[in-house]
Amino acid sequence: MIIDTTYLLRLAGLEIKTDLLRAIDDGKTSISFADVGVSMISLFELQAKVAKLGLPSRLAIDAIYTINNDLRVEPFYTDRIIETAALLSKDFNDYIDCVILSTAIVMKEDLVTEDSKINDRKDMIKEKYEINVFNYCDLVV
Repeated sequence: MIIDTTYLLRLAGLEIKTDLLRAIDDGKTSISFADVGVSMISLFELQAKVAKLGLPSRLAIDAIYTINNDLRVEPFYTDRIIETAALLSKDFNDYIDCVILSTAIVMKEDLVTEDSKINDRKDMIKEKYEINVFNYCDLVV
């Protein structure tokens, strides 16, 4: 299962309402950390968010260290991911989201995201790419 950058933000000290990692840790979902993968581009996106908010860079450094040690990190620069992301960019404006979705598609793994544009098209994604798209509420009891 590939998770979107949103769920990584708490590792950098940012409060999020949809704290999937905490829910996994608390046993409020059937997902285990062994099931979780992230696109490497999410590490850049997390770093950019910390910088944009003017937070200490150490928060990003520590978060990225944790992600690299505890989660499966998938590269975003393979031919198939780049080609699929380019196709997706015709339907979705945010290219980073296209790369994250493309990673899930190429890896043939479900995606968890709070992105409304992706969630609004989850039926099309399921039909065309044979992966499921979930959000926090779909997975946490």
